[in-house]
Amino acid sequence: MNHYNKQLKNFARANRKAGNLSEALLWNELKQRKMGVQFKRQRPIGNYIADFYCDEKKLVIEIDGWSHDNKYHYDKARDEYMQKLGIHVLRIYDIDVKRDMANVLIWIKHNIENI
Repeated sequence: MNHYNKQLKNFARANRKAGNLSEALLWNELKQRKMGVQFKRQRPIGNYIADFYCDEKKLVIEIDGWSHDNKYHYDKARDEYMQKLGIHVLRIYDIDVKRDMANVLIWIKHNIENI
């Protein structure tokens, strides 16, 4: 298990309850091992909260929407932190989840199989 900032636990729980449309849509495809591996939603890792995390594959999936606008340096630092922990990071655009779920799932499955 990864160490995480315990202060993020309640924030992660609130994020799970609030969720956004793209996260809810993708979660419906990832939950219950539908991709062959278990994902956790809004998982604290270090000082960050990953949208989705698979411990078995050490894989984080991040949905980038408007909240990531103008956060290039923050996202870069976050990805570098994850990579130092041996965690792979997949970034998916919010709009792709909403408009092209079939190809998003193909891409995720491809990455799961090749990690």
